[in-house]
Amino acid sequence: MRFELKAIGPGGGVEAIDFQAPDEATARQNLEGRGYTVLSVRAKRTLAAPWGGGERFPVALFSQELRVLVNAGLPLVEAIETLAQKERRDEWRGVMERLAAALREGRSFSAALEQFPRVFSPLFIATVRASEKTSDLAPSLARYVAYAAQLEAIRKRVVNASIYPMLLIAVGGLVSLFLLLYVVPRFAHIYEERAADLPLVSRVLLAWGQAMHAHGVLVVAAAVCLLALAWYVFKTSKARIGTALWSVPAIGERLKVYQLARFYRTIGMLLRGGMPLVAALEMGADLLHPVLRARLVAARRAISEGRNVSQSLEAAGLTTPVALRMLAVGERGGNMGEMLEQIASFHDEELSRWVDWFTRLFEPILMALIGLVIGAIVILMYMPIFELAGNLQ
Repeated sequence: MRFELKAIGPGGGVEAIDFQAPDEATARQNLEGRGYTVLSVRAKRTLAAPWGGGERFPVALFSQELRVLVNAGLPLVEAIETLAQKERRDEWRGVMERLAAALREGRSFSAALEQFPRVFSPLFIATVRASEKTSDLAPSLARYVAYAAQLEAIRKRVVNASIYPMLLIAVGGLVSLFLLLYVVPRFAHIYEERAADLPLVSRVLLAWGQAMHAHGVLVVAAAVCLLALAWYVFKTSKARIGTALWSVPAIGERLKVYQLARFYRTIGMLLRGGMPLVAALEMGADLLHPVLRARLVAARRAISEGRNVSQSLEAAGLTTPVALRMLAVGERGGNMGEMLEQIASFHDEELSRWVDWFTRLFEPILMALIGLVIGAIVILMYMPIFELAGNLQ
């Protein structure tokens, strides 16, 4: 995020400074550390991209590099200061410098991380807090890096599977728009005298062409407004759309398995880091859909009362047949954390196979639909020529 600051420089003059930082406090502290006296701070408004904001702090990379330095024997403060010195981005370097400053003041690492709720997720902070109880920061960071890598691999797999269908939709839409906005209006002008002899669908298509020929600018403006309205409705109704998808049997079941896999992996990582089970379940609740989150409350209550984990999660509808059996084995063996991560890996592979199958099925269907739409437009445009050729014969 960018800020506009007015500050008195080391030379005594008032300067206007454009600075990038995760929050106002970081921007102010960073400049004060350079000898400035900050007079005012104002967030600089920018046009954000529709797909998201600026570049995020690389928490996984930070964890990996910090783990290597800690394993090499550097104290935590020196390790973070070393990472800050090599960082070129002012925004990220300011975060690390404030972390090091908080540690020098005697705060714990988790308390220092809590200063940046927009940078470090509650899960990362909880992982560090659990490691502070067992004094195994480096292994906990390694588990978080592995966790982040698994989630990133799943995300990339889904994105890669959706690239080709989205490309087909984009190309098909552009071709259809070219036909409707450019080609059809010119055919409409040619067939204007024979419009009465055409089929109904062709007459509707040619009426569109005549409207484009006479009021093209207004029609395009109206289409753009409709697209903008549709995008706004989609953005504001995303939660309702997600709830509707959960009601579709095939899709809803896969969404449930995906969320449970992510939930199991998170709880397993926290348990292996030394966090109690009930506290880990409470921390992982934010990863679940509101419907599943409400069920988790009942399961957590039952577990806190001394009931079996597998039975409590099964009664709340938070297991699959495979997960239920593996949870029971984990309870008997006393390795619940490792078992939960194995359950997550099993379901990740299952979801991967389902995504591959769905992509192979969806792509030819999508190509056929796009071909039908474009072919129908072309046939309706050329139908008068076919009729004229038939009359000549």
